[in-house]
Amino acid sequence: MEWAALCNQERLGFLEQPASAITSAAFVVAAAGILAARPRESGTPAREQQTVFALLVAGIGIGSFVQHGPHPSWQAYAHDLPLAATLVFVATDAASDLTGRELSAAWWLVPSAAMVPIVAAGPAASTAAQAAMAVAAIALNLLRAVHHPVLRAPVLVALGTVAAGAVLSRLTGRSGPCGPESLITGHPMWHLLAAAALWRLAAAVGARRQPALRLR
Repeated sequence: MEWAALCNQERLGFLEQPASAITSAAFVVAAAGILAARPRESGTPAREQQTVFALLVAGIGIGSFVQHGPHPSWQAYAHDLPLAATLVFVATDAASDLTGRELSAAWWLVPSAAMVPIVAAGPAASTAAQAAMAVAAIALNLLRAVHHPVLRAPVLVALGTVAAGAVLSRLTGRSGPCGPESLITGHPMWHLLAAAALWRLAAAVGARRQPALRLR
């Protein structure tokens, strides 16, 4: 097999974009890590929120594989909805921590459901909506880090990691390291770094003004 077959330059079997499809598994691995590291105490916000967060992160991986792998007609929904839900969930979790009021699941489920017609409207509308969600998630988590010094490490490392992934993806695109002799493009690298960022951010998910909060 030529190395180029593993890049996004040609189909490999049923995989539309082989490297991106394969690296989608990083999100599932991150989700498993989040589940394994949850607090053991049942009924606590941290355990409950991290369980939901892990399922959403796994959903990103599955949706990404659907889009970059078999690429059916409904791939945009499979890819965009879990990502949007994760962004709104992270924003809602941070807002709950900052306000001292536990916001119900409706705060992130309703905006996630509202993404269905937006995805149907096309990639431009979906990308714009996700960008707005990302801005809200980033801003609220930065505020969370300011008000809770114990959360600064996981939040800042996660944001730095995802920012590095975005820059690498933007700079390398589909060329750069994915020439005929290379294995990977910018987008697969984005998958790996984004998954690592979500795994790291999980340490702050569910935090509710607990001075003795233990972070991994």
